Amino acid sequence: MTITPIEHVDADVAVIGSGFAGALVSLALTRRGRRVALVERGRHPRFAIGESSTPLANLLLEELADRYDLRRIRPFSKWGTWQRERPEVAGGVKRGFTFLFHRPGEPFADDGEHRCQLLVAASPRDEVADTHWYRPDFDQALACDAEAEGAVYLDETRLERMRNKGDRAVLDGTRNGRSIRISARFVVDASGPRGFLHRAIGLADPPLRWLPRTQGLYAHFEDVGRWDEMMPPDGAPPYPPDAAALHHVFPGGWIWVLRFNNGITSAGAALTDRVAQAVGAGDGAAAWERLLKTLPSVGDQFREARVVHPFVHAPRVAFRTHVMWGDKWAMLPSAAGVIDPLLSTGFPLTLLGIGRLLDVLEGTSGGSERDTALAAYARVTELELDATEQLVAALYANMSDVPLFKRLSLLYFAAASFSEAARRLGRPELAPGFLLHAHPRFGPELRACAALATASPHGRGHDALLGRIDRAIEPFDTAGLLDRTRRDWYPVLADDLLSSASKLDSSVEEIHRLLECCGLVSSAATKMSLPDRF
Repeated sequence: MTITPIEHVDADVAVIGSGFAGALVSLALTRRGRRVALVERGRHPRFAIGESSTPLANLLLEELADRYDLRRIRPFSKWGTWQRERPEVAGGVKRGFTFLFHRPGEPFADDGEHRCQLLVAASPRDEVADTHWYRPDFDQALACDAEAEGAVYLDETRLERMRNKGDRAVLDGTRNGRSIRISARFVVDASGPRGFLHRAIGLADPPLRWLPRTQGLYAHFEDVGRWDEMMPPDGAPPYPPDAAALHHVFPGGWIWVLRFNNGITSAGAALTDRVAQAVGAGDGAAAWERLLKTLPSVGDQFREARVVHPFVHAPRVAFRTHVMWGDKWAMLPSAAGVIDPLLSTGFPLTLLGIGRLLDVLEGTSGGSERDTALAAYARVTELELDATEQLVAALYANMSDVPLFKRLSLLYFAAASFSEAARRLGRPELAPGFLLHAHPRFGPELRACAALATASPHGRGHDALLGRIDRAIEPFDTAGLLDRTRRDWYPVLADDLLSSASKLDSSVEEIHRLLECCGLVSSAATKMSLPDRF
């Protein structure tokens, strides 16, 4: 009998999962001279969702690229540089967040006060805009960059178990019909929710603390109609409403629409179990049609659309685990918890976690020192997931209460814009924790307001909560979010940041330099009185 030899791979670090997160970790570690095995169950290009970036995510990507001299990665942090330097990778321009609020069974209707809209700009123009990542191209590009940098890339590798042997972790599996054994000093799990280590170690799914149980139904399309052509805006919006993460919100769920520059549109729904069961979400395309029939105007937007990737039904969207690390291994946040794509929080949470975990791997050599650092890494990750889950749960509880939903959303935009500005000014200590959850003033108010909102207050309690949210936002509002004359259309204005200099412990001159450094204004503009709008 012929015995097929086992293929052996020896590495300092084994990274499981070659999506953007795993590829970034591999790139960073290879730049530091580590031997990295990047392990992929499938092969690129492959379908994936989780596609919408944010200003904070782009800043974190910039920071990682600068820290590890990842010159081919940095262009992805802005739409303009992406199109000039990596145009072969498909993506989409994202100028902000568009929320449109619907009543089931009724065509969309609004008035001059924009009572059924919320548009929050993230950039003043396309050149410095955020992006949607077309993940089949984006993930493949980063995985190829990691391999070119020196990582051992192992695709079509199905891992079966992990065990410890001395000072090494040993991963056993198969690749192309042959047994493979990977030995590494440390294992990073970037394989997503309920990924390899979750299964291999036999971890349980603890119940969510705040969110309702939700299901997902999504696909990629061609020929999706433009909302701003169907429903021309009343006035001049802060950006084209479709050049954004477009949200159709209705009681019990929401639909996302994200456009890429290759003609493909990502669209899908996150639905509470009640709504998912009503439309039979497990039926795929038929369920999608039933859902669109309850939302006539959204149905019009998809009337000519064609599916180019079959529908995927996710019986559970949100996922948490409270075990994120162990002897010689750790999970990235994307493997430890997924909340909901409603606020595009997945990318910044993951990128923050990548930075922290790289600090652990570079700053500790093992033993009790590393264990202590990993425990701290897990604790911060859990707190960030808690803050995100609690706020998103409050939004789900108020999808029928448009004024409260909008005001709760502004808590997120206040925290995100303040945090980005503080980091760009070199003062990250002003903005501790994702969503400012660790800030002694904002963090407790975020939790309190979300808890009150989840209880669906009425009458005086409802009005009191709106006022409390405003008071929580005010010390951190660097984007004019409390200016009601904007009628829920929020552009990016120079004056907003300039007038907030004191909130950021900065001078007006420092804000001028920040605007110029980020490419938001020209050097000539900083020598004059800045215009009202970038």
